[in-house]
Amino acid sequence: MMIKIAAAAIAGVLGMGNAFAQDATDTLIPAPVKAENVVLVHGAWADGSSWSKVIPILQKAGLKVTAVQNRLTSLEDSNEDVRRALAQQDGPTVLAGHSWSGTAISDVGDAKNVSALVYVAARAPQAGEDFVALQKTFPDTPVRAGVKKVDGFTTVSEDAFLKYFANGIPENEAKVYYAVQQPTAASLFSEKTVHTAWKNKPSFYAVAANDMTISPEFERFLAKRMGAQTVTLDAGHLPMVSHPMEIANLILKAAGR
Repeated sequence: MMIKIAAAAIAGVLGMGNAFAQDATDTLIPAPVKAENVVLVHGAWADGSSWSKVIPILQKAGLKVTAVQNRLTSLEDSNEDVRRALAQQDGPTVLAGHSWSGTAISDVGDAKNVSALVYVAARAPQAGEDFVALQKTFPDTPVRAGVKKVDGFTTVSEDAFLKYFANGIPENEAKVYYAVQQPTAASLFSEKTVHTAWKNKPSFYAVAANDMTISPEFERFLAKRMGAQTVTLDAGHLPMVSHPMEIANLILKAAGR
């Protein structure tokens, strides 16, 4: 069934109060079915613990939650890790990705048991697209000055991580996420996807208005392009850490709850 979602109505249904500013976009999308499961995928320079504040909220709401410890060595490796997690789910499953992992969920989200996709300050490429070239048409972000490359893998310096990657998070918390950041293959960012799952699945997008890692303007463009139900958070690049309730509620919306 196709439903038309009015921009103002979404914010009311989500019940987020002033935490959200709903983008003024009406779009036709498939209605999400009720899902019992959610698979969470972390992005570059992170690991599954980046979802640690969202997980208990989703579990309390009755969802079975799996946070993938996906490898950041290649798109193929990350896709394999996500597919393995999806294969272990019983019934409709929401697939959510943060940052770079929007690439992976766009590629593997065509799996039959994926009922909806949730993008959190995330990439959202089309199949075969030169995403790096597309991103360069939008404002650059300061985190890039702190990216270091050693033996083909990248990490973010502590100064850039705390100021730009984890902006909006208390420093003591940000230092924990810095400590667990996973080195990310430099080649990962230019790899191209084969599928475009968001063209066929209900999609939801959380724009981080204060993001210093991915341009908020770029995030808005991607959300609009995919026709996603979109919310904008007063957050930096890690809204699932700074605004876990709002991200959890968006995932629950995608789960038909």
